[in-house]
Amino acid sequence: MAMSEEFALRQSIVEACRRMDRQGINQGTAGNISARWKGGLLITPSGLPYEEMAADDIVFMTMDGGYQHPLPASSEWRFHRDILRQRPEVNAVVHAHPLYCTAFAMCGMEIPAAHYMIAAAGGPSIRCARYESYGSPELSVAALEALVDRSCALLGNHGMIATGSDLAEAMWRALEVETLAKQYAIALQIGTPRLLADEEIAKTVEKFKDYGLRRKPRVA
Repeated sequence: MAMSEEFALRQSIVEACRRMDRQGINQGTAGNISARWKGGLLITPSGLPYEEMAADDIVFMTMDGGYQHPLPASSEWRFHRDILRQRPEVNAVVHAHPLYCTAFAMCGMEIPAAHYMIAAAGGPSIRCARYESYGSPELSVAALEALVDRSCALLGNHGMIATGSDLAEAMWRALEVETLAKQYAIALQIGTPRLLADEEIAKTVEKFKDYGLRRKPRVA
């Protein structure tokens, strides 16, 4: 029997959570993932270890924040919901606490254009949002401000957010942002990184519109 579209999306969220741990962009149950679905969103439950998580454990939430599920939705559901509600081009949100991104976030530092791949985040910097308490409306506001004209951001003293037109793109960006943070941290230890001009990053952003993450053609 063919897998339903909703079950497939739920399963892809579970698999993405496990990939975050394998790829070193999250630890334990700290991260969370959401995807747009049927006028609402599917989001990971709060505090459930990824190795125990199953497709049915993913919580469906309406855009007013309501849900009916035996497990509580992620404590960070609010900024997931608010990003999806205010950014119609975004269909998936990945939040994690990767080591290097979080270190920069702890310092309140943005990641500048020391490498052209920063264009994957949509512009010449990956901003760091001000600190606000986790799960709060204030954190949502800060995250949305940092994401203006961007697809990724750091959250002050917290972690990072990556968005995408689908879950694969959001995961790709999450890994790219952590790689950029690691490269920048190492470059700072070696010397003074040379930054690329905004105009160069703008050209790369334009190139990424038909490059970036490629998909295999669907077979009818």
